[in-house]
Amino acid sequence: MSDARRLFITTPIYYASGEPHIGHAYATILADLIARFGRQTGADVFFLTGTDEHGQKIQEEAELRGIKPIELCDTMATAFSKAWETLEISHNRFIRTTEPEHIAVVTAFLQRLWDRDQIYDGVYSGWYCVSDERYWTDKDLGPGGTCSICSQKVTHVEEKNYFFKMSNYQDALVQHIEDNPDWIIPEIRRNEVLGFLRQPLADLSISRPRSRVSWGIPLPFDEDHVAYVWVDALINYLTASGAINPEAPPSEQGFEDVSDSWWPCDLHLIGKDILTNHAVYWPTLLMGAGLPVQRQILSHGWWIVGDTKMSKSLGNVVDPLALREDFGTDAVRWYLLREMPTGSDASFTPERFMTRYNELSNVLGNLVSRSISMVSKYRDGIVPTSQDDGLSSEITQALASNHEAMASYRIHEALSASMDLARAANVYVEDRQPWTQAKDPNAAQELDETLATLVRVLCVICALLEPVAPGKMAELGLRLGLDTLPSLETSLTVNLAGNRLEVSDPLFPRIEPSWAGDLG
Repeated sequence: MSDARRLFITTPIYYASGEPHIGHAYATILADLIARFGRQTGADVFFLTGTDEHGQKIQEEAELRGIKPIELCDTMATAFSKAWETLEISHNRFIRTTEPEHIAVVTAFLQRLWDRDQIYDGVYSGWYCVSDERYWTDKDLGPGGTCSICSQKVTHVEEKNYFFKMSNYQDALVQHIEDNPDWIIPEIRRNEVLGFLRQPLADLSISRPRSRVSWGIPLPFDEDHVAYVWVDALINYLTASGAINPEAPPSEQGFEDVSDSWWPCDLHLIGKDILTNHAVYWPTLLMGAGLPVQRQILSHGWWIVGDTKMSKSLGNVVDPLALREDFGTDAVRWYLLREMPTGSDASFTPERFMTRYNELSNVLGNLVSRSISMVSKYRDGIVPTSQDDGLSSEITQALASNHEAMASYRIHEALSASMDLARAANVYVEDRQPWTQAKDPNAAQELDETLATLVRVLCVICALLEPVAPGKMAELGLRLGLDTLPSLETSLTVNLAGNRLEVSDPLFPRIEPSWAGDLG
């Protein structure tokens, strides 16, 4: 991971033309887990998310609904903000690209490129996809002359555009990627970008004529054109960083020195479908403006239904908030991060969701219930002072495996290490048989050691799983008599002896969801 003293992490900003779905939720929960882990390990974290609110698609969707574009944006920004609150997202900033501050930074950024002779006007002739706001050449079109991303119909356009001299930075970008092997992870995505850059890099159209797309940020040097929505959107990371002061004179706006800001970003977390935008367009734009590039890009996979990517345009999305109604927030968070190996695709099925939920219920929930119940039954709910070295090696291994996996963003492996510790503790219970120890008047010391060891394991699990299940781990902490949750470091040394434990309902109760009968 990046420098432990700071972590500026970003999600994509989500396009405000439709409701949040499971793909949005996965990316945001993944970023949230990384941010929470960073805070646990002492990093100063700035976690950014938000909504992308300009462009032709927003304009057309608003027209279809008979409302103004800003009304649609307000509705969708509220929907995303509420969804992230419900899913316990701990972001520090929710940015909207219609904010005056962002508009001013985009204007200053484009003026900077213009003043540095990095922009020229020309004519674009080719194919355009409204859904993905992308131009395509003949060779890049999908089957039947469709968009390569969403498979929808494209439109042929020929119009005046302004172009950024992106081709000037091809060699510098290739050199940067080769000099920094971990700049794009996983490696397969790095290789994709390098493969893309083996062909001559074309210049980037950065504008749309206002006569066709009125819903956008006007170019400072030609108000008959608005900024291409992807250029506008990418600059949000810079806006939120506080690096640029657009109100200052050009020489004092911050382009020459970003040291007092959060820029450069430590980690852009993005889907693989927008890798080129973040690994080619964005760094070359930054180079053109004389700014440092982002420090790392983590490109995650897609959620698949059957053999098809989950997307709004294809109408096959899963609503994470609907899953939450049956199972709770933390179960949704657990499933999404436990099921998908970071960087790979994963298939959503009700069966796999139930498998992962039952893991929480049968392994972790069972351990919590039996441990606390036995302390209550055999020691009046008070944690004994004695404990043996049982499970010490398993605890050490779980913490080490967690750190090692998180260092390379193998989130599913970090979560697996936590669940392995819970399984080991359940085996420990069967081996020690505290119910038998309780019947033997000569085994009081051994029983104390068994119970205290189990409570210590639960404390460590609280710290390990807080980033993925913050609500349930806070609840478990209260049951353990903890005022605050321990960090990964302090979980081994916190003194639990004498705490009064609280017996309560199952942490992850057995659930028969409304669609259980459909599983066959």
